[in-house]
Amino acid sequence: MLIRNIDEVERSPVQMDGVKDARMAVMVGRDDGAPNFALRQFEVAPGGNTPRHSHDYEHEVFVVSGSGTVLLEGAERPVKGGDVIYVPADEEHQFRASTGEALRFLCIVPVTRDCGEPVPGS
Repeated sequence: MLIRNIDEVERSPVQMDGVKDARMAVMVGRDDGAPNFALRQFEVAPGGNTPRHSHDYEHEVFVVSGSGTVLLEGAERPVKGGDVIYVPADEEHQFRASTGEALRFLCIVPVTRDCGEPVPGS
């Protein structure tokens, strides 16, 4: 069993081309013995963004707090705390925080990608 608090896990800078002021922490992943899925937390500073990218696996996103946009299906759409987003495999996507507040979200990915593809957003 594992219990962690989202506010007590240190987030590290996301190291990918095209990132601006985004940090990530693996909340549950392969190091914890998770066999199938990893849960990652992202925080994008006001005015920041994740990289514009795609990958060969889906992921599900829950926006914890803040507001901004997500690029999906070639268009930017507004997102805010409480929203759930499904990102299909091979779909180009990017998360941007509004200029007034940080955007925090959780992202579920295959456990083999908990650190190897550090953005879902990732």
